[in-house]
Amino acid sequence: MVIRPSLSGRSLSRARRVSTLDCSIGFRHTPFIGFRKGTTLKNDSVGIDDGAKAIGDIALVSARSIDVKSLIHVVRKQQVMLDSDLAFLYDVETKVFNQAVKRNERRFPDRFRFRLSPEEHGRLRSQTVTSNGRGGRRYLPYAFTEQGIAMLSAVLRIDVAIETSIRIMDAFVETRRFLTSNAALFERIGQVELKQLEYQKTTNKRLDQIFAYLEDTPETTQKIFFDGQLFDAFSLMVELVQKAQCEIELVDGYVDVSTLNILAKKAAGVSVSVHTLPNARLTRADINTFNSQYPTLTVQRTSAFHDRFLIIDRSIGYHIGASLKDAGKKCFAITKIQDAQMVEGLLERLKKIRKAGSNFMVAP
Repeated sequence: MVIRPSLSGRSLSRARRVSTLDCSIGFRHTPFIGFRKGTTLKNDSVGIDDGAKAIGDIALVSARSIDVKSLIHVVRKQQVMLDSDLAFLYDVETKVFNQAVKRNERRFPDRFRFRLSPEEHGRLRSQTVTSNGRGGRRYLPYAFTEQGIAMLSAVLRIDVAIETSIRIMDAFVETRRFLTSNAALFERIGQVELKQLEYQKTTNKRLDQIFAYLEDTPETTQKIFFDGQLFDAFSLMVELVQKAQCEIELVDGYVDVSTLNILAKKAAGVSVSVHTLPNARLTRADINTFNSQYPTLTVQRTSAFHDRFLIIDRSIGYHIGASLKDAGKKCFAITKIQDAQMVEGLLERLKKIRKAGSNFMVAP
């Protein structure tokens, strides 16, 4: 994460006070940024060299050790620098800096200096981590264009003004040279992004059309699968299982591991009760393995049913013409039970069988 030294007048004064406290190590005449304890500084992010010092729990970074290019932003399609960053480089408080500019306001038309909008300021703050002391700024910062920065050397009558202006202008030239030399690359990247946006818009439009169609089209209550439609049958079974939000009841005399593979597609937290024949190829080890990843599965052995039924959340029932493990191998049909009383009757019958408690297999 990049740390940019955006200083308010208060934090700059604090940095100076700290640097003045220890004159014996030669900080009096060099501006520094004060970073609070715990702030991570990366040499490659702000261009810090060996000139960075530390006093107690405050790291001090010299203005001369900052890579000026790291302080240049692109706002309104032009390169700018913020007033607080410029004040730091010129070794003055932000308030004093802006007062000097205001006294010479005729030298700074809008194309030289402008105030950031809240949206622009928010974007810059999201791109960088600023270390500007307590509470931040009361007012939105000013942004200075290259022409405005060139004008500063005539307004700020301090010893470092000329040297600092040269450093800043060199940084602008270098940044502009980089942008110019890579203009073709940036254009290609922009074209790719536009194509991606257009593709995304087209895709979203098609998805909206599909969802609208699904919403307007009533659910099919009957479906016939012919022999060989293994994947189609598997997909439909998985779709039905995934509809469950609380509970699945399956009545199928020939449940085996392949049936469990379909039930494993259920949502997390959905319990499964299986009623199958005593001789079904399903072992306690199979149940335990399933429950270790997709709890909770209970199995009851019963010979009370001939046909196959699937009941979702104790309200939606399906009559299935083939065992789930054989779905698609031969021609079979699946029908949604329209009569709610029939579904309730099935649930009541299952409740009685469960209450009888014959041949339960539940993972410990």
